[in-house]
Amino acid sequence: MANAQEAQLHYPWGDTLPETGHAMEVAPGVRWLRMPLPFALDHINLWLLRDEAEDGSPGWAVVDCGLDIPEARAAWTRLFAHGLDGLPILRVIVTHMHPDHLGLAHWLCTQWGCRMWISATDFYSAGQACRNDPELMRAQAEKLFSRHGLTDTERLAAVRSHATGYAHLVPQLPDEYRRLLHGLTLRIGAHDWTCIVGHGHAPEHIALHCPALNVLISGDMLLPRISTNISVYGHEPEANPLPLFLQSIERFRPLPADTLVLPSHGKPFTGAHQRIDQLQAHHAQQFDLLVAACSEAPRSAADLLPVLFKRTLDVHQTSFAMGEAIAHVHALQEAGRLKPLPGDDGVLRYVPVEPPLAVRASPSGAEVSLASR
Repeated sequence: MANAQEAQLHYPWGDTLPETGHAMEVAPGVRWLRMPLPFALDHINLWLLRDEAEDGSPGWAVVDCGLDIPEARAAWTRLFAHGLDGLPILRVIVTHMHPDHLGLAHWLCTQWGCRMWISATDFYSAGQACRNDPELMRAQAEKLFSRHGLTDTERLAAVRSHATGYAHLVPQLPDEYRRLLHGLTLRIGAHDWTCIVGHGHAPEHIALHCPALNVLISGDMLLPRISTNISVYGHEPEANPLPLFLQSIERFRPLPADTLVLPSHGKPFTGAHQRIDQLQAHHAQQFDLLVAACSEAPRSAADLLPVLFKRTLDVHQTSFAMGEAIAHVHALQEAGRLKPLPGDDGVLRYVPVEPPLAVRASPSGAEVSLASR
């Protein structure tokens, strides 16, 4: 295992991975696909579920799609030829609006004449992101990040360039969809799958749980090795998404301890309860480190990047890192642990609140003093 936290998780297939363009069975009627991404995070996991059409004829439901890039289309084309047992794709289920999950939905639905299923909030949010004026998106990102201390001209130019990427990666959406929402039960083939909503990472992320198979398709809400990116974006500059995420992952705690978790990145694992605990502890530690750093001197979100991220960040990662740093300081501000001090240069720098008296409800519902951690 790579670290002590991973030692608490179990990977049933070890280091075995499905080859690109091929499928690997991980539960009865559930197959694992792995598609390439052109980022430091170089893959996304997709899932095939045995399904039935209304007339009872067999086929597949696809969960998530991959980016609309030539490599992913080629991988899907190989799978069409060799990995579907000669059966059609009957529906495309999308956990959330991010391009690596949604990008090829239009192409897949067109190829197979089927419907996309997604939450309403993410469907309309994706449509808005596709239609947004690129210059407006660049200006919003630059305004947000410069307000939080990213003032270097070269880095801001890179951020401006990155801020217009959504429509490039999701060039078209299906015109129609079926709505997913929390608590909805889908009959997929021989099994029922229940929708579990999550917030913070995406507007209305949908995970899928099958009690009969003891399987959770967690999307990006529960990942085994990395913490889910929780960001503030230029179109909602006062957002406070991190508490929403920490509350959302508690919805997975009632699931059986031996649930097989199928994440969007990394390998299938068991140990969901341990992973929830790890993520809660990780963010609590990050909060303490940020408050300690701001106790030494007023610091902007950009100043705090080295506290949150110990590695060198490329342009793609810097945009996500800034969004995540802002999410952390917003959470601490809402919890009463930090307060912003606007500088003469227009940059917000944060200092601790004294005395630390704020009390908030923990994700589990118990009252805790976030300010006194």
